[in-house]
Amino acid sequence: MATTGRLRIYLTGNVTLEWGDTLVSDNLFPGRQGRLAFALLVAERGTAISVDGIADVLWNGRPPPSQTTLRAIMSKLRALMTESGLDGVVAIDNAFGCYQLRLPANAWIDLEAAAQAVHNAETELRAGNLVAANGEALVAAAISRRTFLAGDDGEWVEQWRAKLREIRVRALSCRAEVAICNGDPALAVGDAELVIELEPYREAAYVLLMRAHAAAGSHAQALHAYERLRTLMSDQFGAAPSPTSQAAFVDILRRS
Repeated sequence: MATTGRLRIYLTGNVTLEWGDTLVSDNLFPGRQGRLAFALLVAERGTAISVDGIADVLWNGRPPPSQTTLRAIMSKLRALMTESGLDGVVAIDNAFGCYQLRLPANAWIDLEAAAQAVHNAETELRAGNLVAANGEALVAAAISRRTFLAGDDGEWVEQWRAKLREIRVRALSCRAEVAICNGDPALAVGDAELVIELEPYREAAYVLLMRAHAAAGSHAQALHAYERLRTLMSDQFGAAPSPTSQAAFVDILRRS
């Protein structure tokens, strides 16, 4: 099979490697621990991870069944790379009680692509480049909406899911800002509501929703969004919305 082009690794959705015509799909990995170990090495690439650190993730803080279990998993992963024609392209190094993944310099990893895309989106938005900002936000939102290691759990997995949720929140917020600027407040309202669904205590999301409704000429809906925020803050924290949120509310009142 032809093995040319850029190596692409997906850890959201199904864990997958693509390199030219070569495809290593989720079901080929050596069990749950094999898939999780590979995901750990990819997500933390550039870092040598101790045997204890890997074992802590694979067995959720419990000790592995035996001292050879982890070595066997890594051996199976190496064998999978060899059998798939990726020997020398994807290498798992082991030295001084640590493991580290070596990939081509131009390898594409979905987690890294999402983080870079949302950074680019926010940068382009600040510069007023709405088309570029929207395109980057769409990339970040599309990747981050997929589940990281579906079917797995544990502290490390949840930390990465939280990182992806934050990327999605930022991407949707950016896309909503672009939509307001482009005169498409209905899209902005939908994205702002999605952000609130993901992060119900994020005040900035309610302010964004208020602005989107106001841009659509729905001042009553904008004021209702503020009331939702005020009630939430009062019921959950016994506090009022921040001065920024209050200022946005007053501004809408003046223009209504």
